Amino acid sequence: MTSTLSAFLKQSWAGLRAMLVFTVLFGLLYPAVVWGVGQVVARDQSAGSLVRIDGAVAGSSLIGQQWTGDQWFWGRASASSYSGDTSGGSNLSGSALAAEVAKRAAATGLDPANSPTDALTASASGLDPHISPAYAAAQVPRIASARGLDVALVRSLVAAHTQGRIGGFLGEPRVNVLELNLALERLTAPGNG
Repeated sequence: MTSTLSAFLKQSWAGLRAMLVFTVLFGLLYPAVVWGVGQVVARDQSAGSLVRIDGAVAGSSLIGQQWTGDQWFWGRASASSYSGDTSGGSNLSGSALAAEVAKRAAATGLDPANSPTDALTASASGLDPHISPAYAAAQVPRIASARGLDVALVRSLVAAHTQGRIGGFLGEPRVNVLELNLALERLTAPGNG
């Protein structure tokens, strides 16, 4: 009986030591190394890619947010209401998706047959901060009218904020809605007209 208890205690002590070593190694050291590398290699991204105006956080360039009102560029629809803790798509059935697209078309005033896909469908994450240049261009007349600006001026703002493919070949051209709206706000701020 004593040898069984001794073997049990020996194995338990070995298991406890292994757990402590792995906890320190993978629970403390590894996350600290990853955090440190992030601070050196990609400081802005590891801090959330926050966009600040006069020291106050206006949002993140990596996470979409709700824009309402005709004076703003609208982002892609979100099935999760832009909530990071419930990120995800809607998984709607075909008929429910068609009804949702029709509802978005009515809200945006766009023709479903001739509209960019991202104007009428939600992103898979629900947090997409970008829209296509085509969707941004479709919104230009509404924004120019709401702000009393020349359409060509608003188009040039969209062109200036259109990002190309990553590395010249990955992904699609895109426009960051937060950055575009902040530039639009700077353009129409008192003293800039």
